[in-house]
Amino acid sequence: MRIVYRELEGNSLAYFGLLGGLGVLVVAGLLSAWQMEHYGHIITGMTNQVVWGMPHVFAVFLIVAASGALNVASIATVFGKHFYKPLAPLSALLAIALLAGGLMVLMLDLGRSDRVIVAMTHYNFKSVFAWNVFLYSGFFTFAAAYVWTIMDRTVSALYKPVGVAAFIWRLALTTGTGSIFGFLVARQAYDSALLAPMFIIMSFSYGLAIYLLVLMSAYCWSKRPLGDAVVRRLKNLLAVFIAAVLYFTLVYHLTNLYFTKHHGLERFILLDGGVYTTLFWVGQVVLGGIVPLALLLAPATRQSRMAVAVSSLLVVFGGLAQMYVTIIGGQAYPLPLFPGMDVSSSFYDGVVHPYAPSLVETLLGIGGVALALAIVVFAIKILRFLPESLEDAVVDPHHKAA
Repeated sequence: MRIVYRELEGNSLAYFGLLGGLGVLVVAGLLSAWQMEHYGHIITGMTNQVVWGMPHVFAVFLIVAASGALNVASIATVFGKHFYKPLAPLSALLAIALLAGGLMVLMLDLGRSDRVIVAMTHYNFKSVFAWNVFLYSGFFTFAAAYVWTIMDRTVSALYKPVGVAAFIWRLALTTGTGSIFGFLVARQAYDSALLAPMFIIMSFSYGLAIYLLVLMSAYCWSKRPLGDAVVRRLKNLLAVFIAAVLYFTLVYHLTNLYFTKHHGLERFILLDGGVYTTLFWVGQVVLGGIVPLALLLAPATRQSRMAVAVSSLLVVFGGLAQMYVTIIGGQAYPLPLFPGMDVSSSFYDGVVHPYAPSLVETLLGIGGVALALAIVVFAIKILRFLPESLEDAVVDPHHKAA
């Protein structure tokens, strides 16, 4: 059957209430950024040791998830899986929206966000941060062009090459984001070549979890049919990505344990790091990995859409926990200024650096999430990103009516 795309009506009180609520959160985030700009970062939990705080947790998570959200469209274009083609427009839209939300948080957390003009006009190509300026802007360009080729049949000949280019660029984007940490050799938690491929597989998991939540919510609230075939394939794919993230996490920590110089860091993260240890084992591994994997694969729950939704939410929570442990835990652990020596100074060298996220930091991060969702909610009302129906008879050529 032919796929028909149609925008949502979006005339209900619930729709405007959702859009208004997201708008309030965006404004709260902007006001929080203004507070940090006006009073300085002294009102945050950040210090001269922990310089990347809660906003970076949200920003990096959203940027990584943006790359993964495009994966659904890439499966249809690059790998020729036509089953996923009706899902591609929303996939590209969500990728653009998540990156916009992440960059909003990142830019407003600079303290002097106007200084981004300097970063855009003066480049130090020895810095991975300079590379990311091109990677972010290029991702917007390729994703927007991809949406154009999907929705405008007059340029359908460009659909395949633009899709392949977007796929390659998003891999480069996530590699660049992971390399921001992998190239920081001074921090023992970051100094690893594994972080680049690890961030790629994390993007697959986070992006698909968010995509599933948005897709299921949109079709539930608009009362459009969403067949079991779509949900089943996406949730099976999510299970594979969750298992892959757990595998890379295991390899990363086993690699660190192999080197004696990293034993202190591993003990800090895995055993006696307080909130970081709790977030790692409970948030990242158990709630963000093992539990959703069990819900998606166990015979009693694998057919349940509620289990799919809960699993996706847990993956998002686990991803934020993983970003918190990676970004903030990596800074909290003291720098090895003189390996093999005990170090102490009036600048708190040699001690675990305390950090407690403030309300303004958290609101800024939530504002970025709200902006991403608001873009999606508004876009699906004015443009035809969603098929009228994704029931099995429409999307699955092998479907047999009961």
